[in-house]
Amino acid sequence: MTRGFASIGLDRCKDAANLGGVLRAAHCYGAASVAIAGGRLGKYATDTMRAYKHVPCMEVDDVMSVIPYGAIPVVVELCDRAKSLVGFTHPESAYYIFGPEDGSVSRSIIERAPLVVQIPTRYCMNLAATVNVVLYDRLMKRGNA
Repeated sequence: MTRGFASIGLDRCKDAANLGGVLRAAHCYGAASVAIAGGRLGKYATDTMRAYKHVPCMEVDDVMSVIPYGAIPVVVELCDRAKSLVGFTHPESAYYIFGPEDGSVSRSIIERAPLVVQIPTRYCMNLAATVNVVLYDRLMKRGNA
């Protein structure tokens, strides 16, 4: 078994269906926790797996205020500072931060994060799809498959 863990932070997630998809991905890939900031969502009605019963979820004011101990924040965002996910080496313990469907991760979060990566696509991706790609990439590269 490989050491470390992955946690997820969502900055101002807007769409409840995407939240359900993120929670499902978190459960499927064994994420340690999901932090949701921004207060834009109501209930987790689209979480058909009831992943929140298996993966701790917390609503917070700022995703950077709940970085798990020992985890390195990794912002996933299309921006100049971002390195390609293709050649990225995932930290042993990572806290992946994703932005909203209708915008980007807050600039203040990007500035505070030591690592920023992007998925090299022609256009921006759906939030839940992005979380799935990053967690799958981590799984494959770290040999947990």
